[in-house]
Amino acid sequence: MTLPAKAENVAVVRHALAGLAEEIGMDEPGLADLKTVVTEACMNVVAHAYQGEPGPLSVEARPDEDGLTVIVRDQGIGIRPQADVESSSLRLGLSLIAALSSSFAISGGIDRGTEVTIRIPLHGGGSNGQGGAVRLEPRSQATELITDRPELLGPVLARVIGVLAARRDLSIDRVSDAVLVTDAIAVSAPGSFSDGRVRLGLEDSEGGIELRLGPMDAGAAKRIRDELEVPDVGGSLEALADELTLDQSDDGDYLVIRFSAAP
Repeated sequence: MTLPAKAENVAVVRHALAGLAEEIGMDEPGLADLKTVVTEACMNVVAHAYQGEPGPLSVEARPDEDGLTVIVRDQGIGIRPQADVESSSLRLGLSLIAALSSSFAISGGIDRGTEVTIRIPLHGGGSNGQGGAVRLEPRSQATELITDRPELLGPVLARVIGVLAARRDLSIDRVSDAVLVTDAIAVSAPGSFSDGRVRLGLEDSEGGIELRLGPMDAGAAKRIRDELEVPDVGGSLEALADELTLDQSDDGDYLVIRFSAAP
């Protein structure tokens, strides 16, 4: 996952990774540690990487049977040990990450950005414990989520929708509509990507939230839209979205869904 390095985007990362961690069975102590270390690592990027200028915050999460490895990257000025370690916020943040993770490493260099790698075990928290699945990528002011495991789309998407909806102050009804539609799409979508790679563009503005899901196999986007029909009630979940359109691109079909902030 890559997003603009802004303080308000740290919550998006935290919620996305919490949804992923819950899906792979991480216990409550581990979840608490994960949220803390991810917040600290991302806030270090926001506060120190770009010296007030715009820049990307990139996060990659790799789940396995024993835990979750999280890699936080920036393209900023890089760690300057003599100067940066004097910063109390950076020093305390890195110390906290090291204390709560089962392993922790920093790499990078001056003007080459910084990469922080953190490991949180599934059980017992990270204080003494030990396949790229989800990445967040920057697209100007939009967010793009990339995963090579389509089955993880549902839990991650639900968390991200929740935090974006709260940021834009969507009504409870609009949040419920968005969750219903995206849950239904997440159930139908996993078999629609022949190469197993999913790109989900998320853009929020004062007017609401827009999602762009793909690239899908030919005809898959239309099939998913058709599967939103609910015969028992004589309608379709498509009606809960303000817009639900199909977009054909060179790399495949996309499903575009928009939820406005207005009731």
